[in-house]
Amino acid sequence: MTLLDPPSDFSSKVRPPDQPLLQVEGLTKRYGPRIGCLDVSFDLFPGEVLGIVGESGSGKSTLLSCLAGHQRPDLGRISYDGRDVLAMSETDRRRLGRTDWAYVHQNPRDGLRMGVSAGGNVGERLMAVGARHYGEIRGKAADWLGRVEIAADRIDDRPSAFSGGMQQRLQIARNLVTAPRLVFMDEPTGGLDVSVQARLLDLLRGLVRDLGLSVIIVTHDLAVVRLLAHRLMVMKSGRVVEQGLTDQVLDDPQHAYTQLLVSSVLQV
Repeated sequence: MTLLDPPSDFSSKVRPPDQPLLQVEGLTKRYGPRIGCLDVSFDLFPGEVLGIVGESGSGKSTLLSCLAGHQRPDLGRISYDGRDVLAMSETDRRRLGRTDWAYVHQNPRDGLRMGVSAGGNVGERLMAVGARHYGEIRGKAADWLGRVEIAADRIDDRPSAFSGGMQQRLQIARNLVTAPRLVFMDEPTGGLDVSVQARLLDLLRGLVRDLGLSVIIVTHDLAVVRLLAHRLMVMKSGRVVEQGLTDQVLDDPQHAYTQLLVSSVLQV
């Protein structure tokens, strides 16, 4: 079996229910004459993982940034759980980002508080959703550090003392500790060694199954979307050129650009 072959239990992925958690219609972002993303539409269901792939400059990270509220699109509509995200107040959007949503940055330093201990970074997310008992917060933080293979005796160390790979694993623990309903991920496996990457992928698949977690993941690694994503969206020059069930898109790509990606002709 190659990395792009479906895993033996691929068919066991949770099938999402009928009502979308996130609805995106006609999303467009321009930077002057340059297109960031153009007229992107899709639905994301509870328990579903959507992978977005494309070469550098394809618009996938711009799209993710607009979806997560880091940039405001020029046109389009984003609805989360029936609520118009773009019409929300800044306070409501910030609250959503602390509770129901999480964002895993490509550069872990963008998603961590570098002057706060590893345990404190994880514990802050718990406190944002109402946790107050210090012992329970510290215990859960230690448990999640263990899940991402950070030793318990590093719980009081600051992220600045960690390697780049450890910082990324800490950021993932910080984001997943509260089991958010929707997680945005920008190249989440960058900087991770193979064994930790495999463990985190298994963990994410378990969360999708057990907690109904929805994920939008941007990655250059087709093996990651093969393992995680129910559906795949392929972008080129800011436009969606192909989308569908992940195994169908990867096994039988219809668009010439997707065929190049799958055959690894393009550097993504």
